[in-house]
Amino acid sequence: MVFSSLEFIFRFLPVFLILYFITPAKHRNLTLFGGSLIFYALGEPVYLILIVLSILVNHHFGLCIARCPRRPNRRRFYFVSAMIYNFGMLFVFKYTDFLIENINSVIGLINRNTGIGLMPIPLLHLALPLGISFYTFQIASYIIDVYRGSQKPERSVVTLGTYLCMFPQLIAGPIVLYPDLSAQLKTRHVSLEDFEDGLKTFALGLGSKVLLANRIYLLWNEIQVTGFDGISTPLAWLGAFAFSFQIFFDFYGYSLMAAGLGRMLGFSIPENFRFPYAASSVSDFWRRWHITLGSWFRNYVYIPLGGNRNGRLRTIRNLFLVWALTGLWHGASWNFIIWGLLFFVLIALEKLFLGKVFHKCRFLGHLYIIALIPVTWVIFSVTDLSYLWTYLTRLFPFLNGSSVWAFGTQDYIYALQNFGPLFALCILFSTPLPAKLYRKHKKNPLIILTLLGIFWLSIYYLVVSTNNPFLYFRF
Repeated sequence: MVFSSLEFIFRFLPVFLILYFITPAKHRNLTLFGGSLIFYALGEPVYLILIVLSILVNHHFGLCIARCPRRPNRRRFYFVSAMIYNFGMLFVFKYTDFLIENINSVIGLINRNTGIGLMPIPLLHLALPLGISFYTFQIASYIIDVYRGSQKPERSVVTLGTYLCMFPQLIAGPIVLYPDLSAQLKTRHVSLEDFEDGLKTFALGLGSKVLLANRIYLLWNEIQVTGFDGISTPLAWLGAFAFSFQIFFDFYGYSLMAAGLGRMLGFSIPENFRFPYAASSVSDFWRRWHITLGSWFRNYVYIPLGGNRNGRLRTIRNLFLVWALTGLWHGASWNFIIWGLLFFVLIALEKLFLGKVFHKCRFLGHLYIIALIPVTWVIFSVTDLSYLWTYLTRLFPFLNGSSVWAFGTQDYIYALQNFGPLFALCILFSTPLPAKLYRKHKKNPLIILTLLGIFWLSIYYLVVSTNNPFLYFRF
């Protein structure tokens, strides 16, 4: 079940809200916990057991770690056991087939060169459980904080379960750290103003998802259906920008809906986006895009490795590890690894010298981001490396010795005629201006009417359209 679905908006959410608010305040965690498990089961009933086990196992290990403060070896044993369980489950379901495929490639190479005839390993074909990357990182951060001593273990299974599988952020984040919610899990109050703000934020997120992401996706989908071989360079660039806007408004819209739902329930969910396409460098972009994931890697990987404190070479090493893991986190495919390592190279260059250039000339940095980020999203999107190379040769014809017009001349005109106004809206709403105006005038009746219009127009498109995926569900 997704937030931008009629089933969620008109069935699950109203029933849940009624039950939530008639429940006495001291028992609302139980209602939220139960409702979140039902929400997950409606979308992924087979793997509900995994998230329940994650709660029980990590609740147990958290308490075990805290019970032996003066026995470091035993604390370390419990900590390592918890990490093996958490990341072991993630590896089994997300990366096992990727590992087997690469082993089979080596086996095939050996067979061709030696004629030995080694048998390939059969793939497991395990379906990826919804949200496993997100909730694994959340519960791992909880165990790490308990082990460090910066967070006391949660003694209530219900409270810890509510933190981990609270449905507004269960499937696709944001990745919320336990200290950010611990006080709110104990005591929270929802005013009518909070509830109204939550509804407004949800409507903005729904509009971002349905009216912008889903609509601009149609161009990217048309290019995929047509095939990359026959598109012109201008259309290839329009497609790259279309996917860039799709993935932004898809994930940004989901994050807004999550924040709005959290607000309606009395929670303050951390910000996950801060106008990333207005960045002036790649480092700045990643301070604005998927903020909670970046914070997780910074706090639990980069800084423990030494960050930038031990000289330039170790800083580069730490960046390499962080971005290799960031690429792998997003998917078990070589294009994601290439995507992550490309950002490693770009950020390393900025730390060495490019950052100084963009700091002195922010306009140049903005142009750099506008030209670069769509290319990185193409690498992110196209998982088949041969198709990826074809698309890159359309973006940059000189890679195979062709001219800009070698692959057709008129296809981009059709795209501009059909999607030009939508591109203009995407550009506008990816800037800070609409958000600033909304914050300043959000109590204005005209704004409220506009939000009602956005909501019902979104509902109309949900009724008449069959395309409504969330991109980050597959991560």
